[in-house]
Amino acid sequence: RTILSRAQQEVKTSGEQQAIIELIITIMVYQFTQMTRQEVEAMLGLTLQETRVYQDAKEEGREEGREEGREEGREEGFAKERALVMRQLQRKVGELPEAIALKVEALAIETLEDLGEALLDFEELSALETWLSQKAEPRSPE
Repeated sequence: RTILSRAQQEVKTSGEQQAIIELIITIMVYQFTQMTRQEVEAMLGLTLQETRVYQDAKEEGREEGREEGREEGREEGFAKERALVMRQLQRKVGELPEAIALKVEALAIETLEDLGEALLDFEELSALETWLSQKAEPRSPE
């Protein structure tokens, strides 16, 4: 608090004051990593939510959350697409042997989409087996 008070008293321009305050807050946040935001605020006598450091960290957190949400959405969509193709295959050619089902489960998304179209022409299980032997490329490990 003493340093902040001196910065506010001795530095003439508000831009310089703000820069010094931001620097002090940044140092405090990184120096006292075990302290909560509220504890640091109480120690400094400031509200950190108004600082650029806080806003930057908040935006980074939001962006990480958005990216995680997008990734989860892609994975969920892929799982639903895989389940749909499996149901369509079973309806078209009957119950799938476990080995065939595992091959279909392992397909990359692009190959699975191709299978979703190709299965419309299948009349029997052997057509699926032939297609898989020609086209199947397992998805990359995640």
